[in-house]
Amino acid sequence: MKRIYLDHNATAPINSDVLKTMLPYFDQKFGNASSVHSFGRETSEAIAKAREQVASLLGAEPANIVFTSGGTESDNFAVKGIAYANEKKGKHIITSQIEHHAVLNTCQFLEKRGFEVTYLKVDKYGKVDLDQLRDSIRKDTIIITVMHANNEIGTIQDIDEIGRIAAEKGVYFHTDAVQSCGKIPVDVVKSGVTLLSMSAHKIYGPKGVGALYIKKGTRILPLQHGGHHESNRRAGTENVPGIVGLGKACELAQKSMEGNERKLVDLRDRLQSQLVERIEDTIVNGHPTDRLPNTLNMCFRYVEGESMIMMLDMKGVAVSSGSACTSGSLDPSHVLLAIGLSHEVAHGSLRFSLGVENTREDMDYVAEVLPEIVQRLRKMSALT
Repeated sequence: MKRIYLDHNATAPINSDVLKTMLPYFDQKFGNASSVHSFGRETSEAIAKAREQVASLLGAEPANIVFTSGGTESDNFAVKGIAYANEKKGKHIITSQIEHHAVLNTCQFLEKRGFEVTYLKVDKYGKVDLDQLRDSIRKDTIIITVMHANNEIGTIQDIDEIGRIAAEKGVYFHTDAVQSCGKIPVDVVKSGVTLLSMSAHKIYGPKGVGALYIKKGTRILPLQHGGHHESNRRAGTENVPGIVGLGKACELAQKSMEGNERKLVDLRDRLQSQLVERIEDTIVNGHPTDRLPNTLNMCFRYVEGESMIMMLDMKGVAVSSGSACTSGSLDPSHVLLAIGLSHEVAHGSLRFSLGVENTREDMDYVAEVLPEIVQRLRKMSALT
């Protein structure tokens, strides 16, 4: 049976060159990077190189990169760190209704501790209302946190304009770029972001490692305390193999981004056009052009996403119905509800997130088996 993986926004397979680069740091080059002897210097130099590789992908200075355990920690560090370091100035935070739960749940946590949060609405494509953003900024606003690209529908926000608005008002701007880094160009200087979150395992690196870009001069408190690691910004012995893997993944992503983007757009559009043509009553979610090259989110009326996922899995195809972090929830996607879909329609969603190893034959196979699955489920559905 064919096995086709179309859930790269949840996680991507590790690149063989990335794995090869990491392996020596598990056994041969095992030193603690804080040690002054040659074993420690060896791993310290490896971390420094990885910091340069990450910074190069983002258009940043290496000194402004802090290594973390992944996107969730980076989001928590950014939002909580800014909130607690600047609460004397104000306790107002602005975010959007379609953020990843790493941001939304962090904001809800802070609301219970005296902070106020404005949740910006989005249009039918998932774009933030920039006029509402401008009108929402107050004297006590300390941070705007809006993701660069949505993990479910792929819509890309205009972070350059959001950065300009934030700078005009003297407000910190954080963006969750976990899904965009390595897939589309990201330039922290051009966009004017203060903080940016990224993760390794979305770009063919290892799980359990990520980074947070922090602009020089930013007032931020660390989440954890201990040693003087990461220039006193994140205590704890460094995950050297993971950091090395992240650095290599960033290097490879930077080199291959343009070619990968063209390939993935071709594959995504090939799959989309065939499914729209072969299956009636479908909705394509997300912006038609300002969308991640690898992401296709569709709703199929009168059927449930979970049933389609299970039946596709039996055919060897792995997809999701939204964020992997909420896949155990029975509630429909908060992103799809925010763009105006009903609960009934939102329940019938599938997210296809493609990777560089996918082929046109993979797309044709999915377009061949999914119509039959939808037809079978609709015959059994009381909604049809």
